[in-house]
Amino acid sequence: METLLQDFRYGVRMLRKSPGFTLVAVITLALGIGANTAIFSVVNGVLLNPLPYPQPEQLVALYHKTVQFAEASIPYPDFLDWQRENRSFSALAAYRHEDFNLTGMGEPERLKTEMVSATFFPVLAVKPVVGRTFTESEDQLGGPPVALISEALWRRKFDSSRDVVGKSLDLNDTLYTIVGVVPASFHYRNVNFSEDRDVYVPLGQWNDPLFRDRHTGMGMDAVGRLKPGVTIAQAKADMNAVASHLAQIYPESNKNSGVTLVPLKENMVGDKDSLFGDIRPFLLVLLAAVGFVLLIACANVANLLLARSTARMREFALRTALGASGTRIVRQVLTESLLLALGGGVLGVVCAAWGTQTAIKALPDALPRAEEIHLNGPVLLFTVVVSLLAGILFGFIPALKTSQTNLQETLKEGGRGASGRHGGQGTIVAVEMGLALLLLAGAGLMIRSLGKLWDVNPGFDARNVLTFELMASKPLGTTPAGIRSAFRQLHDTMASVPGIQSVSLRSGSSPMWNDSEVPLWLEGEPKPSSQSGMKYSLLYLVQPDYLKVMRIPLERGRFLSEADNESTSPVIVIDDEFARRFFGNRDPIGARVHLTILNITAEIVGIVGHVKQWGLTEDANSPVHAQFYLPLSQVPDRDLSLLAHGLEAVAQTRPENARDMRPIIAAVHSVNRDMVVDRPMTMVEVIAESLAATRFAMTLLGVFAGLATVLASVGIYGVISYIAGQRTHEIGIRMALGARQVDVLYMVLSQAGRMALVGVGSGVMAGFGLMHLMSSLLFGVSSHDPITFSGVALLLILVALAACYVPARRAAKVDPMVALRYE
Repeated sequence: METLLQDFRYGVRMLRKSPGFTLVAVITLALGIGANTAIFSVVNGVLLNPLPYPQPEQLVALYHKTVQFAEASIPYPDFLDWQRENRSFSALAAYRHEDFNLTGMGEPERLKTEMVSATFFPVLAVKPVVGRTFTESEDQLGGPPVALISEALWRRKFDSSRDVVGKSLDLNDTLYTIVGVVPASFHYRNVNFSEDRDVYVPLGQWNDPLFRDRHTGMGMDAVGRLKPGVTIAQAKADMNAVASHLAQIYPESNKNSGVTLVPLKENMVGDKDSLFGDIRPFLLVLLAAVGFVLLIACANVANLLLARSTARMREFALRTALGASGTRIVRQVLTESLLLALGGGVLGVVCAAWGTQTAIKALPDALPRAEEIHLNGPVLLFTVVVSLLAGILFGFIPALKTSQTNLQETLKEGGRGASGRHGGQGTIVAVEMGLALLLLAGAGLMIRSLGKLWDVNPGFDARNVLTFELMASKPLGTTPAGIRSAFRQLHDTMASVPGIQSVSLRSGSSPMWNDSEVPLWLEGEPKPSSQSGMKYSLLYLVQPDYLKVMRIPLERGRFLSEADNESTSPVIVIDDEFARRFFGNRDPIGARVHLTILNITAEIVGIVGHVKQWGLTEDANSPVHAQFYLPLSQVPDRDLSLLAHGLEAVAQTRPENARDMRPIIAAVHSVNRDMVVDRPMTMVEVIAESLAATRFAMTLLGVFAGLATVLASVGIYGVISYIAGQRTHEIGIRMALGARQVDVLYMVLSQAGRMALVGVGSGVMAGFGLMHLMSSLLFGVSSHDPITFSGVALLLILVALAACYVPARRAAKVDPMVALRYE
């Protein structure tokens, strides 16, 4: 221990004697360690940490399994049967999203609302801050209107008053009694559940006819808690048996259907329907990227230590001559390396704390479990381990070189050191360049992918198109005729707003935002005996101006018109994918389609172009790809109640009015003062949001690649400067014998070029083997794209030569007389 303390004190003194070297080394390591710590905190929070619920391994996400979708929404009657008949779960809970308007507390506002079953919070073991959760008697038709509110809403509207229980909220023109407050620490995320909910109401009270229909899911999902000792495999077998039983009782709706079970944690981080898709490959690529940055930082410091140890060879030789063992010398060098690493680790934690908060703010909202990203104990332990490994890694080569010192040769050299031996440093530089190329190639591939995505035709013209929601507290009408009249009035009022060129109300599916799939069958074909045998298509409920607003190309026939209303026979317009998939070479114009959910038969009157509903990266193998458009006015009377509280609108504006919502809001309020105009976005922003994950990955990889390039450039600059300085005597002799400045310049730059070429060549070969790991993040570009690899290779070589120009120029200007007297 006394010897170790001596090494420690001596190491501190030596580092203090070279403050410039110490500062550069510590900052270099801090950048590498800080980047690794920041990204690992994300990986730890999202992938490694258990879910923040008691016995999280017992929690399972459940979905309805259909012929088209492995994870579809669950029909509410099926969910009730699952609850009664399963033997594997201690409880099942269901939920669906449905925003409500809040009135009577200032200006009307839209609250993010979740309908949940009474078992939802007990399943997740969430206890309210104040009050209680729902009871079974409240979670059914005719139950009293009660609500739970979020802690954020409690603070905002009730000043955190503890007597909030019993107070009322006017939601969609119904007074709900508050029974409890959900804590801010509660976080849950799924396709139909966003974690920033304001209000929760009982799911079983919703009395919409389609919700009670066994043929429709209405956006409802479920979560369950397994009984102690029950495995996921046993639960799957049990639920399959339940599904088979339901298929026998209700063959028309449940034939060939089943239940999909996914561990809740896997469901949250591997959800392919979310903005990020499966988050795991994305985060592992980023972790590998920052690992490369750390390796480059270590290589840089190793080169600095090599140069420093070469300058200290006489010191080490004298210590050896005075009796110090080789092991003691090596241990001293490693001690100094570890001191540098720990200093870099401490500063790296500071960088990581700032970087983590910056990354969280820059992350798209769809990143799962973002609230669990912290610099906690496991992350700090990771930093300590990384720092120690980094110290050993970059200190090993200098320590090894020190142990191989020739005592007599070093003392005879009188302090000049081994001036001609620089192979180790050249190898380290080549490794740096190779790793930098890998990061640059990754960033380049992401940039090329994003460029390819922006070039994709979404099927509509997004320029100057504004989309927003129109939501009313009270139903827009008490009768179907009244609701349709309100739709027309809203349309006409908004169409008269200056700057609005055309406008359409819409519901059902909306590009890259909402989807609504409906079963159908073609007249002239045998009617399928069950829903599983039906064809499926995306449904768009629109007004006649929709085509003009979105500028979707009309290919044949006509689009919807004002004459297509509730008094005329139903008509639809299909897209070219619908025609190709369901009609082949036959002409679909005039054919009739049975829409079973809506219980109508409609005639096809036109064909339009296909819209990329699932995002710019969608392919023709999507489960539901066909699309059709039904006039909003021809929605059957019994289904209009779903739209009675509002719907969406899209408007084609003049460029100067693209984001000005004030005249639109004023026009809407002239029709209905309590109506809320919510979530305004341009369609360009909708497309951009669908690319948020790709853009974020590109940005981070670009930052890491830029950092790696700077570190690699500094590394090769330092090595060339050092080598040129060691060769000053040689350069003087060359110039005395007639060498020109340009010859010296070429000699130094060619040495740098050889190092860069070796590194770039090895990086290209490694890239061809490793870049396939990024394939899932790419679009329209191969992971072996020759343009990207050749471009970044040329860029890196030019950067390396530019970094070496200064020391090369300095060497070329050496005075031969001064150089001949050198040393």
